[in-house]
Amino acid sequence: MITTKTILRSDELSCPSCVNNIESNLNQTEGVSNARVHFNTGRIEVEHDPDRASEEKLIEVVRQSGYEARISPF
Repeated sequence: MITTKTILRSDELSCPSCVNNIESNLNQTEGVSNARVHFNTGRIEVEHDPDRASEEKLIEVVRQSGYEARISPF
């Protein structure tokens, strides 16, 4: 399995339960091996197999969790 790391950003994180919700949903997504959300910065780090979980899919999972997200270069 090829794994890559994608960095997303969300400016809408307002509480620790937001972090838990997004992390849980991403970590349950097929192809995601690890997801970590940083509350203070809005940074979402996702290690995933790009063939099974595309960047678009990751953004969609965050949206389904109730938050907007975008690809971030850092």
